[in-house]
Amino acid sequence: MIRKSDFYLEGGRLGVLLIHGLTGTPMEMRLLGKGLHGAGFTVHGMQLAGHCGDTDDLLATGWRDWYASVEAAADAMRARVDHLFVGGLSMGALLALKLAADRPGQVAGVGVYGATFRYDGWSIPWLARLSFLLPFLKTLGLGRNRVFLEQPPYGLRDERLREQVSAAMRSGDSTIAGLLGNPWHSLADLYQLSARVRRQLHQVTAPCLVAHASDDDVASVRNAELVLRGVSAPSELLLLQDSYHMITIDKERRTLIERSARFFQVVAARHGHPVPA
Repeated sequence: MIRKSDFYLEGGRLGVLLIHGLTGTPMEMRLLGKGLHGAGFTVHGMQLAGHCGDTDDLLATGWRDWYASVEAAADAMRARVDHLFVGGLSMGALLALKLAADRPGQVAGVGVYGATFRYDGWSIPWLARLSFLLPFLKTLGLGRNRVFLEQPPYGLRDERLREQVSAAMRSGDSTIAGLLGNPWHSLADLYQLSARVRRQLHQVTAPCLVAHASDDDVASVRNAELVLRGVSAPSELLLLQDSYHMITIDKERRTLIERSARFFQVVAARHGHPVPA
C-alpha cells in the first residue's frame, strides 16, 4: 500500500526499500532514493504506520505496527524486482535489520544508516539518556502525554539545512520534517524493538553497509559497532567525518549515495545480476 507521503521511483530490476526513523518522514530518505534511482535502482521510500500525522496518530501505533508496514511494503516491492535491498535511518535501520533477520531468503543486502539502539550521542540530555527505562513506565501507564523535545543541532551539521528543518518542525507540518518531539510511549516501543533486534542480529546473513557519523550527536558509533559484531554476514563500515546523525541529508550525502549504490551493485553481481547501467 502506498501511503500519502511515500515516494516511488521506477527503475531496473534491483529494488531498494528505504525506511525513515522514529517521528520522521520519507523526506529524510528522498535524496538517497533519488541518487539510487539515478544509479538504476527501483526505489520505494515508505511511510511508517502512524507517522506523518500528529502525536495521537503516532501513539495509536507501536513497533509491531511500524514493522508490519515495512513487511507490507517489502511484499509489494518483491513482486516488482529480482533482488530486494533494504535501507533504514536511525530506528529505520533497526526495522531494516529485523526484516533481514526474519526473511534471510528475501533480503539481498542492508543499508544500516545511523543505527540507533540507544540514544547516547553527545547532544542527548542526561535525562533522555535514561529513556531505556521508558518501557517499564509504559507498562505502568505513566507518561503517555510526555514528550522529549528534539534538541539542536537536530542531527545536522549543515547549518543552512538545520535551520530549514527546524523551521519545518516548528511549522507543525509533520509530513516535511516530522514531529518536534519524541513521545515517551513511542520511545518505549523503540527500546522494545531495539532489544528484539539485538537478539536477532546473528540471524542477519545478508551483507550490510554500516554507515555512521563519527561525531553522531544522537547515537554514538557504539551503535554501529554493535551491528558489526552481531551480524553473521561480511559487512562494511563507512564512517562519515563531516556529518551528524541525519547522514542521508547532511553534508556527506553524496558519499553515502555513491557507496550505497556500489555496495548494492557488488552484492547483486555476486548473485549473477548485471549491474545497472
